Amino acid sequence: MLQKPFEALTFADDFMFCKVMEHEAICKEFLEMLFSAKIEHITYLSSQNTVTCNSGAKSVRLDILLKDSAGTSYDIEMQVGNEYNIPKRMRYYQSILDIAFLDQGYSYKSLNDSFIIFICLFDPIGKNRAVYSFQNICKEDTTIPLQDGTKKIILNASAFKAADDQDLQGFLQYVKTGKVTTDYTRRIEKVIQTIKISEQARKEYRVLPAIIMDAFDEGEAKGLERGKYQKALETAKKLLHFGLSRENIAQATGLTITEIEAL
Repeated sequence: MLQKPFEALTFADDFMFCKVMEHEAICKEFLEMLFSAKIEHITYLSSQNTVTCNSGAKSVRLDILLKDSAGTSYDIEMQVGNEYNIPKRMRYYQSILDIAFLDQGYSYKSLNDSFIIFICLFDPIGKNRAVYSFQNICKEDTTIPLQDGTKKIILNASAFKAADDQDLQGFLQYVKTGKVTTDYTRRIEKVIQTIKISEQARKEYRVLPAIIMDAFDEGEAKGLERGKYQKALETAKKLLHFGLSRENIAQATGLTITEIEAL
């Protein structure tokens, strides 16, 4: 499969989406726009996180993972093609986050509130809504929430005209069409143009897809066991030769910073 030219990347492309959302101000404003609420500050922000619960479980690679000062965590995903699995994927992403982040010995009460957010270029639900929000409630009395601290949100960019909020409408229109109509999308576009003149970003785009395929196959990944671990080490050596940062190499291979520094 041919890789899309670097110059042709848009915000909807996975690589560019992650690069843009790595900017704390852009990511924070997105959440404030979506929830119509002020976020004090972001305490953790990372992109392209590979999460594995155990050697036999299916691994996932999360686009954007962050946590705010209130302790709430967010997983933000960009989805271009419809694989007809969004609801089940959201279920699995939620479960793997909970298992990965609840350390042994801690109470279930320690689980933080979390949001799984999918930005889609299509309508996975089929009701022509711009926003679909889901949380667990009592079927017999819908005024009673389960209060498990989890919510799932699907943004349907194809129905951007149906969004009530003008800023959100402009954002979804930008995701779908690339048309800049708001101050926020204008700032996103400016960041994209800056990324496109970065030789480091161009190098990462050229190298990382092949590296990710080596170190992580979403359909068959079982962690970095046996031969995969050795392959990851060899891959890391190649990336060091290309001049990539240890942090980017760690994200691409699943190795720790310590393991990379030992090479």
